[in-house]
Amino acid sequence: MLVLGPLGFTAPWLLAALAALPVLWFLLRATPPAPVRRRFPGVVLLLGLDDTDAQAERTPWWLLLLRMLALAAAIVGFAGPVLNPRPSVPATGPLLIVEDGSWASARDWSGRMARIREALNAASAAGRPVALVVLSAPPPAPPAFSDAATLARGLPALRPAAWEPAMTDPARLLPEGKFDTLWLSDGLDRPGRGALAAALEARGRLSVWQPARPVAALGRPQIADRGVSVPLILSAPATGRYDVLAEGPDPTGTMRELARATVDLADAKTGEALFDLPAELRNRVTRFTLDGTTSAGAVALADDTLRRRKVALIAGGGAAREGLALLSPLHYLREALSPTADLIGGTLGDALIARPDAIVLADVGTVAERVEVLKWVAQGGVLIRFAGPRLAATDTAGDPLLPVALRQGGRSVGGTMAWGEPRRLAPFPPGSPFAGLTIPQDVTVSEQVMAEPGPDLAAQTVAALADGTPLVTRASLGKGEVVLFHVSANADWSNLPLSGLFPQMLARLVASAGGAVPGAADLAGQSWVPVRLLDGFGRLSATEAHAAVPGAELAKGQPGPDLPPGIYTAGNRSVALDALAKGRDLTPAVWPAGAEIEAGATVRPMPLKGGALALALLLALLDVVAALWVGGKLRGRAVAGLAVAALAVGLAVPAPAARAAETAMPIDRAVAAASDVVLGYIPSGDDQVDRIAEAGLKGLGQMLAERTTVEPGAPMRIDLASDDLALFTLLYWPVTALTPAPTPEEYLRLNRFLRAGGMILFDTRDADLTEAEGAASDAGRQLQAIAAPLEIPPLAQIPSDHVLTRTFYLIQDFPGRYDGPIWVEAPAPDAEQAEGMPFRNLTDGVTPVVIGGNDWASAWAVNDDGSPMFPVGSGSAGERQREVAFRFGINLVMHVLTGNYKSDQVHVPALLERLGQ
Repeated sequence: MLVLGPLGFTAPWLLAALAALPVLWFLLRATPPAPVRRRFPGVVLLLGLDDTDAQAERTPWWLLLLRMLALAAAIVGFAGPVLNPRPSVPATGPLLIVEDGSWASARDWSGRMARIREALNAASAAGRPVALVVLSAPPPAPPAFSDAATLARGLPALRPAAWEPAMTDPARLLPEGKFDTLWLSDGLDRPGRGALAAALEARGRLSVWQPARPVAALGRPQIADRGVSVPLILSAPATGRYDVLAEGPDPTGTMRELARATVDLADAKTGEALFDLPAELRNRVTRFTLDGTTSAGAVALADDTLRRRKVALIAGGGAAREGLALLSPLHYLREALSPTADLIGGTLGDALIARPDAIVLADVGTVAERVEVLKWVAQGGVLIRFAGPRLAATDTAGDPLLPVALRQGGRSVGGTMAWGEPRRLAPFPPGSPFAGLTIPQDVTVSEQVMAEPGPDLAAQTVAALADGTPLVTRASLGKGEVVLFHVSANADWSNLPLSGLFPQMLARLVASAGGAVPGAADLAGQSWVPVRLLDGFGRLSATEAHAAVPGAELAKGQPGPDLPPGIYTAGNRSVALDALAKGRDLTPAVWPAGAEIEAGATVRPMPLKGGALALALLLALLDVVAALWVGGKLRGRAVAGLAVAALAVGLAVPAPAARAAETAMPIDRAVAAASDVVLGYIPSGDDQVDRIAEAGLKGLGQMLAERTTVEPGAPMRIDLASDDLALFTLLYWPVTALTPAPTPEEYLRLNRFLRAGGMILFDTRDADLTEAEGAASDAGRQLQAIAAPLEIPPLAQIPSDHVLTRTFYLIQDFPGRYDGPIWVEAPAPDAEQAEGMPFRNLTDGVTPVVIGGNDWASAWAVNDDGSPMFPVGSGSAGERQREVAFRFGINLVMHVLTGNYKSDQVHVPALLERLGQ
């Protein structure tokens, strides 16, 4: 194939005929020899007569041009022009397909899968062995080449990772021998890519498919002076508008768009989205997303970083009692907390009204509002107290707002009136909130308040001096905690407030109230447990299977298989790890000069041969009309005939098909679906769930064949992009948090299926446990997102007189592996119950959807020997539940096949009355 920019030719040698056009032009416009002049006296009789039939001396130039264009169009048409061609790979030898599989690949994942399928189909037709390597999950050993059909069956389970691939040693990754390579790149450069590309090029022909658009990602959100700042990072300079969304739960718990910021780029790689949000709204933000981009890199998770805590600072005797600012007990507290918290002043009573996250009491002896403060701490507040002369002189026996009992008076460990030297700090114990912080050697303590010895003192001590005496103690109180620094908040008793350790210690304590920005030192020394993880498409889902990770690894900010991006927690603190690695600068990939680059456009190759030949035919027809007109032979009937011929040619020109992008359903598959009653399942995004769905429909089909006249064929996996859904009886759709949303074309197919009377059984497999608590599960939220574009009528819980309760069996429960409610099309509000009949006169249509979370496929699923694949309940009660589950499945299929025919029994009294019986 000859490729010239976006245009290719399947038979380029025919274009050589274009060189003959100048010769044809010369021959057509050649002037015949001049006539011989003979004088004839009789010619004088013709003088003065008008000649009505004029004949041109030569062919007009515009008619010659028209004929040249017609001939050129015919030549180009027979040369086989193709718009957006794809270079054909020589059909010899093995083919290795390399997929980056990173978060940057997720935005055009469907196009990547289509390109891989195209390569597999071509390799299958040519008999070429194929191997597949996903760099984000590299195989432990070089892959073995196999047939393309085997590889194609595993493609639906392929998903992009939420991290970037780490380029391994090519020798460990590549098979032996010569082979061609198709590399589907995410368009980003990274260390090791060049070495792998060179190794692939040395093995054979290297073709690269990569997106034409630059990769976009969101950086770490940060608190800025003007609000929340979210960096926008691109792999190449671009001009355009990018919308960044702040998302979070509304008062009902539903995820909503809370705010939107626009970034306008003018030939730039970076930008900044600014959100000026009030504290209440900012605290509800859970993530920032790049509008229109489904990728983990386009998601920036919100954690305690964005929650600027409200901290109340209260000094004993009033903040203004000190004459010098540097001696004020609140000065160093303000300097340490102001960068990360919103500070509140005033009295303790005023602070409690403002509902702060933490309260700091500097040298307060007796707390007058003890009851109110106790209630506030029990609800989750953090009370941080500092010692001083007032606290040391106060009798604190039995004070519940102190973590430990104190001796009255203080202890002086250095100075002119005391023996010994000031004490240094001991290393923080592993369980301390300060674990991992570096202690400066010059931090010392000269005075402190002493704790009474007790059996719990060691457990309550989170920081101590080198001699073992407590420096900071802590105790839980309800949902909150009370912390005491046994030194003053100014430099009178210790130089700790003068060190860089002081703000780090306070930041960790304020973080325990719900949020501060943990740095590398904050994360070290602790284990962090992932609670919600991102997938490659940017979806956040709960997890319980992943082990805790050390804080030192989390501090590196480099996501990978062992450290997936998501939300990690330690105690009351949460930290977000984004898919975009810390310090990652996106740069476009650079390829060897010999590599063939395919722009990953969404458009498919479009043959233009038919259009070019039709244009040649139309121009030839115009040439006939023009020749008749020039010769003066164009008359009324001729015009009408030519008009009819032009119309026929116009109709023959293939117009752009509205469904050109749709893939035709294979004939053998269509015949199999049309020959029998076939139950189909729509892929869930989880290969294990899909296998259970297939086994469940197989078990339901066997039960239908045993108990009814319906004998279903083998269940089929539905391909929404190509299958004709009208050929299927019932579609079972298990929905998980990873289920991908259909494309717009697939939504059109689904809506046509529902309008034509088809039914979809949606199964979230979550037993509706969270629905009872007023919040949707991850699968439920995904179902809401998937079902939003579908033409689904209003729904209601199935009424007791619905036709599904009696289509074949009389049932009132609809269990699967779980037993919960189901939703169907809501009955008309004016549906009346006929006299003497136990049910209402409902509509004659079939409910288009049935929605529930009972995991029906697991209850129906059978092994190859016909035995149940999963247990249902226990004992005879469980087997009874499985039996009712099968009866519900049979009723469902019979309802789809027969409609509401049993509801017609409401007309029996009227029919008997008409018959006079």
